[in-house]
Amino acid sequence: MAKSAMWSVTVSLVVAVAVSQVSGRRVANARILGFDWKNCGQPDLPAVLKTLTLSPDPIAIPGDLMASASGSTSVELAAPLALNVTLEKEVAGFWVKVPCVEELGSCHYQDACDLLNQLIPPGRDCPEPLHTYGLPCRCPFKAGSYSLPQSDFYLPYMDLPYWLTNGNYRVQGVLGSQGKELGCLKLALSVQSSRTTPNSLEV
Repeated sequence: MAKSAMWSVTVSLVVAVAVSQVSGRRVANARILGFDWKNCGQPDLPAVLKTLTLSPDPIAIPGDLMASASGSTSVELAAPLALNVTLEKEVAGFWVKVPCVEELGSCHYQDACDLLNQLIPPGRDCPEPLHTYGLPCRCPFKAGSYSLPQSDFYLPYMDLPYWLTNGNYRVQGVLGSQGKELGCLKLALSVQSSRTTPNSLEV
């Protein structure tokens, strides 16, 4: 799953970086609606996501998620892999770029491989279902075509930044190495949440 793993992890990375940050409010329930994606950039980029399906719609957090993905890369994806993330939120009918604050928002990450190592330290087995299907979760990702069969995941409770709790969002991730663009993915989704409370009231 060189490409599908990379983009699945990239998608997870974008969402996790954007969603797991503690920011003074807690969300009892959240839903992701209208999730959509597409490749971007030049059509001859080496890393391409071919399929990505998520269900149900809406996706509940916390809750169960079913996902499958496939993709390919014609080159090995090895460190350092630069990752440029652009996050936009719709405000009064206009798309507003969310700045990078504490590695959250529209940020440049010098090496996505290092971020993956932080999420899944070297020497540790890849999480399920990647481990079951023998799919990699760390660099390098060898050239080839790969797929993740339909698999079940559980999305745990998350802390949501106050600005991410409700609204429409667009995310673009551009992967590059040595000044060359390797892959580009755009995501669109809506977030709805309820019952936000200050962290100070937690027990």
